[in-house]
Amino acid sequence: MAGKILNILRGAVAKVSGQPAANATAKLTIESMKAASIQEIKQELNSLSKTELAALCLRLARYKKENKELLNFLLFEAHDIDNYIKNVQAEMEGLFTGINTSHVYFAKKTLRKILRTANKHIKYASNKQAEVELLLHYCSKFKQLGLHKKQSAALSNLYDSQLKKISKAIEGLHEDLQFEYIRELEKLY
Repeated sequence: MAGKILNILRGAVAKVSGQPAANATAKLTIESMKAASIQEIKQELNSLSKTELAALCLRLARYKKENKELLNFLLFEAHDIDNYIKNVQAEMEGLFTGINTSHVYFAKKTLRKILRTANKHIKYASNKQAEVELLLHYCSKFKQLGLHKKQSAALSNLYDSQLKKISKAIEGLHEDLQFEYIRELEKLY
């Protein structure tokens, strides 16, 4: 099996280097498997036709769920960030209603899942205002749960770290927006 894979790799290196497969063995290293830089990828993408580019995007979308979600955001939702934020907040509210608060362990697990969802959407939006709004919503819903944060150090640390993240994101916003969001943040302390 390993010999078969090695022969395939030798053939690939031979195609790239233009040398016969026997000579390509010496050039077969881990370095040949490294990814290209962003600049090289950008140049290559600029040289492709629209159909080839579309085919590559579709292939990326099929490869991983996160790629498909990002492509969906960029194509259909990036133009209306406010509506996107409202949709994500509605999704988060649905997840908050399903939290099992009978035991701290289950609540913590679900809270982390909701936070992963929020962080994924924050990453897609790449917008400080969206980050602040989604994290403020997360923390306000967290506080409304009425869980005893003093009972669990993990819950307390989770909540406090999100408050720090919010205040850091607020610093990158315009002064008028900062004032509004700081008032909302102070309510969460």
